Amino acid sequence: MLNLRSMQLENHEARIGLVSISDRASQGVYEDEGLPALKNWLSKALSSPWQPVERLIPDERALIAKTLAELCDEQGCCLVLTTGGTGPAPRDITPEATLDVADRELPGFGEQMRQISLAFVPTAILSRQTAVIRGKSLIVNLPGRPRAIQETLEGLRDASTGALKVPGIFAAIPYGIDLVGGPKILTNEDVCKAFRPKR
Repeated sequence: MLNLRSMQLENHEARIGLVSISDRASQGVYEDEGLPALKNWLSKALSSPWQPVERLIPDERALIAKTLAELCDEQGCCLVLTTGGTGPAPRDITPEATLDVADRELPGFGEQMRQISLAFVPTAILSRQTAVIRGKSLIVNLPGRPRAIQETLEGLRDASTGALKVPGIFAAIPYGIDLVGGPKILTNEDVCKAFRPKR
């Protein structure tokens, strides 16, 4: 297997897996909104080189787990972001599939996403997003709607001043990737200021 992870560390280019999980979008019933929303936000938020590796798949637990493992183990993605399938409906099984391939869980990501979303809708408490570590990769489940994707990644801003009131989850992701041995990811601080401890 080509060591994509070594290549991205040498080239300082992060490979980021983007997975939109939807029965109907994957069947062409309607246009997928998840992948464009993820790419659009990351294009604005990241100031270091990165390459998307995209997948659009149905809500099938075994397929989701296989896709996540492939992106981490074979494609060398240091970060995999999923969108969709995190609610309480019977076909919403993204968190279960994510835990199927996890070495360790990072429940704080889900807690923070729900805290942010609860500022907008009371039904956010029904969401089941989580995040895990697999090897040297971080996998994060995001909501399905483009606006909610931006809000959870970027955080809550004051409507009048634009000042950040509650940090989004992406502020912690670059340091998390550092800790598991991934490439250094830099952000555009006007969009998202990544936190790294002072040495």
